[in-house]
Formats: sequence, structure tokens, C-alpha cells
Amino acid sequence: MKTAKLRVAAAQMKFRDSPAENLEWIAETTHRQARAGVDAILFPECAVTGYNRDFQRLSCETVHRALRFLGQTAREARCQILVGCPTFAGARLFNSLLVFDRRGREIFRYSKIHLTARDAQFFRPGNSIAFFRLDGIPCTAIICHERRFPELVRLPVMMGAQILFHPNAGLDTLAVSKAKQKGKDGIAVRAFENEIFYVFANSVGPQGNNLWSAGDSKIVGPDSKVLALANNRDEMVITAELDLSKAGRKYAREALVQPAFLRAQWRAIVTACRRQLRKSKP
Repeated sequence: MKTAKLRVAAAQMKFRDSPAENLEWIAETTHRQARAGVDAILFPECAVTGYNRDFQRLSCETVHRALRFLGQTAREARCQILVGCPTFAGARLFNSLLVFDRRGREIFRYSKIHLTARDAQFFRPGNSIAFFRLDGIPCTAIICHERRFPELVRLPVMMGAQILFHPNAGLDTLAVSKAKQKGKDGIAVRAFENEIFYVFANSVGPQGNNLWSAGDSKIVGPDSKVLALANNRDEMVITAELDLSKAGRKYAREALVQPAFLRAQWRAIVTACRRQLRKSKP
């Protein structure tokens, strides 16, 4: 049954040296936040492995063990988790976000479509937008660099999404990372222009080779107000209770109607998105 409120968390994470260490932190964080009443937790892009690494050395078995562990964690905590992790489809590797329900089932997998130059060394692009439900609430997702592609948000909002989950793994020089703070990054604009909630979880701290992650994780409301904001130094978890009655998707709904000459085209695009989602299900 669809709920009116959802308590969400964004986990700002320092990547460890191994998947086992990252998974341990993810599990501890999930259990702690679940005990505090959180319904869903977002972890960063590539939270299982870390981002600044050679993914050619990643094995299928490592990923499969991680997915089993994540499902078990969600089931034991009775909490929904969204975790960034590379995934395999045959020999092809994708930069994915995995969604687990309270029973520990993987209910959705979104793979990053717009890859950075570094991504493209290892990953194939995904070919479907994100649309899934948490406790009956329609949701969507993008990954890191994809904040630059507003259609990846507008289209699923046209389909009904009220919450956007955005895992990130920033990779910049220390000077650039230090300049990224206080929430001034356009995220509030994306929440406002779609009248939805926006949950952003970034990594933080050094990633090797003199590269850093800026943190600045945040949860933003449909009116563009920042509901929770992390700093750009420390590992932490931020939370907020989302009142879904405020996520009316007003501007996305109006864009489906006006201008009149685009109505049929918008309907056709939304239909194509739904069809591709059905084809993409495992």
C-alpha cells in the first residue's frame, strides 16, 4: 500500500580498501539507521568496491557474494537499501544502483547510461531509465555524472516518480573538492523544477592518486529547501522524513499537456520508457 511519508537516509561514506570492509560498514550503517526508524537508505556510487580502482580485476564471484550479503542485510534489518555496485551481464560490466526491499529481494537495478571517460574504460552504458517503488512510492534514480541530463529525471517524474535517488562518487583534486560545499550545485533546482524530493549520497575523503570526494550529501524538498546537509570532510549519515503529499510533480504533469503540439510526442516517449523498462527486467 502506498504510504504518505517515508523516512530516508543518505550515507556519506569513506571508501575502504576492500569490498569486504565496505560491505561491513554498509551493514552496520543499515542496522543502526533501521533501529532509528529509517525506511530507506541510499549509499554512494560503487559503494561496494570504491570508485577509483581498476575494475578489470573485479570478479563475478566478488559481485555475486556482495549482492547476497546486501540482500541478507536488508532482510535482517527490515530496511530498504539502495547501493552502488558494479554488476555483470555475461562478460559486460555496468555501473549500477541496486535496490533491495525489506525482505532482501533485489527489486530493481539501474545501470548508468551517460558514462564519464573514466567510466567508459570499464563499463558499458545502460539503456533504460529508472523507475521503481519503495513502500508503494514511485521513485527514480540517476548516477553521479548524470545530473547533467535532466531528461533522465523529467521522464520518470512524468511517469509518476516522487523521489529521486542520486548516488555519487566525486573524483576531484582536493582544492576542487573543498570548493564544493553548502549545497550549491543545482540539485535544489532539479527538485524544484520537477516538484519532487531529491536524495543525494556522495563519497567523501581521499580516493588515492591525489584525488578526493567532496561529500556535501543532501536531501532536498520539492520547494528547493535543503532538509539535511552533510559537510565536505566527514563520514556521516543524514536523514529526513519526506511528506509525499508535497511531491505533486506539478511542472512535469503540466509539461505533458502544454504546449498542445507536443502532447502526442510526450505520450509516445513515456510509453517507450515503460516498454523498455519491461524489456529490461531480468
